Amino acid sequence: MPAKDSNAPDGGYGWVVVVSAFMVMGLTAAVLKTFGLFFVEIQQHFDELASNTSWITSVAIATFHLGAPVASSLCVRYTHRAVVITGGLLAFSGMALGFLGLSMVWMYATTGFLQGLGISFSWTPAISIVSHYFSKRRALANAIASTGECAFAFTFGPFFQWLISQYGWKGALLIIGGIQLNICVCGVLMRPLASSCLFEASHSETETPPGNGASRIDKEVKSPITHKTFNWMLARRPEFVFYAIFGILAAMSFFVPPLFLVPLSHSLGIDESWTASLLSILAMVDFAGRLLCGWYANLHVTKTVHLLTMTIVLISTSLLLLPLANNYLSLAIFTGFYGFFFGTTVAVHITVLADVVGMSDFDSALGLFMLIRSTGGFVGPPLAGLIVDMVGDYKAGFYMAGATLVLSAGFLVTLDQIQQRKGRVSQTNKPEKPTLPYPSLHLLKLQHRRYQGHDVVV
Repeated sequence: MPAKDSNAPDGGYGWVVVVSAFMVMGLTAAVLKTFGLFFVEIQQHFDELASNTSWITSVAIATFHLGAPVASSLCVRYTHRAVVITGGLLAFSGMALGFLGLSMVWMYATTGFLQGLGISFSWTPAISIVSHYFSKRRALANAIASTGECAFAFTFGPFFQWLISQYGWKGALLIIGGIQLNICVCGVLMRPLASSCLFEASHSETETPPGNGASRIDKEVKSPITHKTFNWMLARRPEFVFYAIFGILAAMSFFVPPLFLVPLSHSLGIDESWTASLLSILAMVDFAGRLLCGWYANLHVTKTVHLLTMTIVLISTSLLLLPLANNYLSLAIFTGFYGFFFGTTVAVHITVLADVVGMSDFDSALGLFMLIRSTGGFVGPPLAGLIVDMVGDYKAGFYMAGATLVLSAGFLVTLDQIQQRKGRVSQTNKPEKPTLPYPSLHLLKLQHRRYQGHDVVV
C-alpha cells in the first residue's frame, strides 16, 4: 500500500504540479541525455582527445547525483518552489556561460558543473513535490511526470542537431539555455502544499492562550510545509539500506545497455541508419512502459515493491536474451522489451521509496538515495567495459548487466520480507481496546444531573 498522507489532495491543483514536473524532467534529464550531439563539435573546436571531451558529460552526471542531497536539504529548509527556480537559473547560467567557449576547463565548470547542479536542483524537488501532492494516485502521477524525459528526448535529438547546423554549437548552447529558463516558470507553479499547515494550525489553536490564538494560527498557516532538518539517520534503517543497495546494483546495470547497444549492432553488421532507429524504439517503448505501469500501479492490485521486483526480473531476462540476437529484427525486439520494462521500473521506483520511508522523511530519503545510487552509475559502465575488453565481445556487457539486476531483485525480496515481518509485529503488539457489555447503560448510571437542587442518578 502507498505511504499515506492525509494532506495530499490526490488531484485538483496537483495535476498542474504534475505537468510542471513533466516539463522539468524534459528540460533537465532529456537535455543531459542528448548532450552527446555536441561531443564532436566541442572536441574539434578545442582539438582535444575524446576522453578529455567526455569529462563534460561526466562532470554533469556526477554533479547531478552528488547535488541531490543538497537539493533535498534545501527543500526541507525552504520550499520546493524556491529550489526549482534556483535550479532553472543555474541550468541557464551553465549553458549561457558555455556559449563563451573559453577553454575545456571552462566547459567543465559551466556546461559540466553548473549545468549538472542546475539539473539536480530542478529534477530532485520536482519529482519530490509530486509525491507530496498525491497519495493514492502517487504511482500514476510519478509515471506521468517521468515521461517528460522520454517525450523531450525523442524531439530534442533532431531539434538540437538543427540548432547546431544553423547557429553552430555555441549558438545552440545559448538557445538551449534560454529554453531552460522555462524551468523557473514551472517552479513558480509548484506552490507549497498548504493543507498540512492548516492541520497544524488547528492543533495550535487548542494549545494557545485565547488572547494569542488568532495570531498563532495566522503564523502557522503562512509557514511552509517543511521539516527543519535533513534526516541522515535514514542510513541506519534496514529497509532503506536494502533499497539503497538495490539502487546501486540497478544503476550499475541501467547505464550499460545504451552504451553498448550501438557498438553491438555494428558488430552484427547492421547498417548505421537502422542502428539509429534502435534508439528511437528505445525511447518510444520506454514512454509506453512508464504510462502503462503507472496506470496499473494506480489500481493497487499489486503491492508496488512486488511490481518493481517483477519488472526488474523481466528487465534482467530481456538483457540476458538480447545477446542472442543475430539480425536487426531480433535485436529490435529484444531492445523493445528492455526499453518497455525499463520504463515500468522508472515509473514505480520513486513510489516504492516513498512507501519504504514514509512521506515525513521522503525529501531526505530521495536526496540520500540519489547520492548512494550514483556509485553504481560510476562503477557500472567502466566495469562492463573492462569485461568487454577481457572477453572481446560486446555481448558480455549485457550479460553483466542482466546478472547484476538479478542480484538486485534479491534485495527487493529481502526488503519485502522485512516490511511484512514488521507489519506482523505491529499487529501483534497493538493494544486491545477495553470493551464493556453495555457501554451506554454503564455511562448513564454514572451521569449526574442537577434537578431541583438535588443530584439525581439516572
